[in-house]
Amino acid sequence: MLVLPSLRGLQAFEAAARTGSFAAAAEELSVSAAAVSQLIRTVEEQMGRKLFHRVNRRVVLTEAGVEMLPRLSMAFREIGSVARDIGGDAFRPRLIVSVPPSMAMGWLSERLAGFIADHGAADISLRSDDDPVPFDHELIDIRLSYGPHYREHPTEEIVRDAVYPVCAPRLAGAIKSDSLAGLPLIHTDWGPTGASFPSWRNWFEAAGGEPGRMAQRGLSANSSRAALDLAISGLGVALAQGIYCAQALEDGRLVRPAARSLALRQPYCLTIPERSARRDVVGAFREWLVGECVRAVKSPALDVLSI
Repeated sequence: MLVLPSLRGLQAFEAAARTGSFAAAAEELSVSAAAVSQLIRTVEEQMGRKLFHRVNRRVVLTEAGVEMLPRLSMAFREIGSVARDIGGDAFRPRLIVSVPPSMAMGWLSERLAGFIADHGAADISLRSDDDPVPFDHELIDIRLSYGPHYREHPTEEIVRDAVYPVCAPRLAGAIKSDSLAGLPLIHTDWGPTGASFPSWRNWFEAAGGEPGRMAQRGLSANSSRAALDLAISGLGVALAQGIYCAQALEDGRLVRPAARSLALRQPYCLTIPERSARRDVVGAFREWLVGECVRAVKSPALDVLSI
């Protein structure tokens, strides 16, 4: 008599195969790793097939496991679709997104409503993290970072940005050329553990001018978002990344008082662990987030000068 594996056992196999680890599967299913291992062992005994090779702390699918996974994943997606149709919000997808602090404090949080409007309700955990982030310990699904920090996970370069001098419109009226002479400056310093941010001294040298003491005076902030807010408040001219300042330029809260821009040394990168890459909600969020980043960096407002 054929003994069919339990639904719970098949669920444990699918989660472990998709995430690449019994521990991650256990976290997803809210059971212990030992329980996941036992469930899968029972499925293997009932089917008479070995589904995983256990290599140190990793699990690798056997040929039987590789053959079984796509059909089983499709079946669980169909079950999930039926459950969502019947249960509505009770079965919303979950997503853990990690971004730099300046992106979490306004830029991304202001845009998330657009993703939800296009793709439906989801339980999204938005994390504000400096690099490096603990992908596996925190079960992070997607990470946006400045620079390619995570070679151990699939990482793609999505866009390259630049910094632009920006200030409130009332300050720009005092400028007769793009020298910025006499205007208060706002400096951004990401700190000793952060990447190097273009300085005002770099900008004046690139513009062919002599920076002098003014390149060192003025307000200073240790986050891009804080420096941008200071500029919007009319307290000086900041060097701001296009991705952050484009919206404020578009709606008139900021203007560009000088033509010179400086390219950032590294690209923005997106990292998605293999355990998350197959999830539909992760793929949808990746496509949406890349589109938002590219749209901001390529905003026509970045080309408009106030002088």
